[in-house]
Amino acid sequence: MPPRWPREPDRNDPAYRKLDDRMNFAIHVAIFAATNSGLWFVRTLQSQNWPWTVWVTGGWLLLLVVHAVYIFALADYSNSTASDKLPKSS
Repeated sequence: MPPRWPREPDRNDPAYRKLDDRMNFAIHVAIFAATNSGLWFVRTLQSQNWPWTVWVTGGWLLLLVVHAVYIFALADYSNSTASDKLPKSS
């Protein structure tokens, strides 16, 4: 059963942004896993060695870790909007 949002989806809603960011991260993890498992499977079948697969997997994994750190540690899902953060003129 797919997740259902109880109200109209709005990117300004902090709870919706948090859920959306986490679902995007899950999709990125799934694409990483599927692509790299296929890449390493083909590498094992080849008679020649593909040394670049280590760099592709390592670089992509690093980007995935950075994405995870941002989503789970740094992202601010407070209720404030961009107009609230502007300095008030007197």
